[in-house]
Formats: sequence, C-alpha cells, structure tokens
Amino acid sequence: MSLITEKYKYERLQRVEVDGKRRYAAPGHPPVASVTTILSGTKDMSHLIAWKKRVGEKKAQEIVTEAANVGTVMHEMLEAWSLNEEYTGKNLLQAKMMAETVIKNVEPDIEEVWGSEVNLCYPGLYAGTTDLVGIYKGRPTIMDFKQTNRPKKREWIDDYFMQAAAYGMAHNEIFETKIEHSAIFMCSRDCDWQLWEVGPQEFKQWEEKWAKRVEEFYNLS
Repeated sequence: MSLITEKYKYERLQRVEVDGKRRYAAPGHPPVASVTTILSGTKDMSHLIAWKKRVGEKKAQEIVTEAANVGTVMHEMLEAWSLNEEYTGKNLLQAKMMAETVIKNVEPDIEEVWGSEVNLCYPGLYAGTTDLVGIYKGRPTIMDFKQTNRPKKREWIDDYFMQAAAYGMAHNEIFETKIEHSAIFMCSRDCDWQLWEVGPQEFKQWEEKWAKRVEEFYNLS
C-alpha cells in the first residue's frame, strides 16, 4: 500500500509524571490525562473483577499478558503495512494471521493515509494515539485496529466508539478538520473479522458521551 499523504504535521506527545500520575503533553500545551486513562478511570469494572475471581488472578494475568503481546505485534505489523514499510519486529504467527485478515478486509477501502500511530491532544483535556487517520470509503475517518479473543457484540464496545470520537474531536480542534466518521477494525484470535462503522449522527452522540466521561474523570480527580 502506498497511500501516504502528509497532509498534517502531527507532533509527538511527551510522557511526563505529574503528582505521581502519568500524563502526556503536546508541544506548547500542559500535561493531560490519556484517553485510555480517562476511560478506565470512569468505567464500571464489576464485570472484570468478577471474571478475575472466576478464573483466578494468576490465570487472568496470563490471559491478559498473552493477549497484549499478540495485540502489540499485530498493531506493529499493521503500522508497517500502513506506512508501506517492511516489518522487522517479532514474528508471531497468530498476530501475522490476524494482521493479514485486517489488511485483506480494509485495504480496498482506504484511499489515503494521513498518519499512522497519530498522537493527538485536545488542549487542556486529554491526549491519545489513534492507529490510523485518513480517507476511508471516501470520507475522513478515525480508524482503530482491535484484537479480541472472541467476536464481540456492538453493545459491548462503547469505549471503543468513545475513544474514536475523542480522537476525532482532538483532530478537528487542532487541525480544523470536520471528521465525523470512525471505523473499528476488529479481528479475533480465530481470524473472525468484524467491522464497526459510525456515521455523523452517531458520531455526535459518542462525542457527547465522551465529554461526560471527561467531566466525570476530572470531577473524581
């Protein structure tokens, strides 16, 4: 794939410690919490706690660690692909099969890549990194790659939609764009493919839900 279009100048975020808490700062802006920190800090964790009790702390940690390793390699492979670069990192067969499944399904519809692993900051509120920004199916879109142990239902992934909305809001704020579409590209360990798309009306709803989570986070801080 050779669709790289350097349309915007994306700045790198700096990781800093503020009162013992990890924060991120874009050049010229104060440190802020990450999107994932805000989501995890305002999320109902009862289901996760119950799962850990059911399988045991040790087994739960093994599952989480192994899934994270596969997910990291899959993301690295997809990043290299999106930048039209050769992948030279760890070669896990599971991750390779998953990455190939994603590429097969999304490559025909990605027309431009503005950036991969794009650092974004909404000044004074939050920062984060989206997997891909560009033109997908003819529209400016925030795109994120997700791996899962098994296929998910749409109602289980609200945080993914809020995450994408957060990145879109930050991009629109900094670069004066009008991104109002997102796409979640999800692949399971068995290479089951799932595509979750969000259009303008729903995107606005996720923006509003995200704004409430941000407010809740800072009220709790």
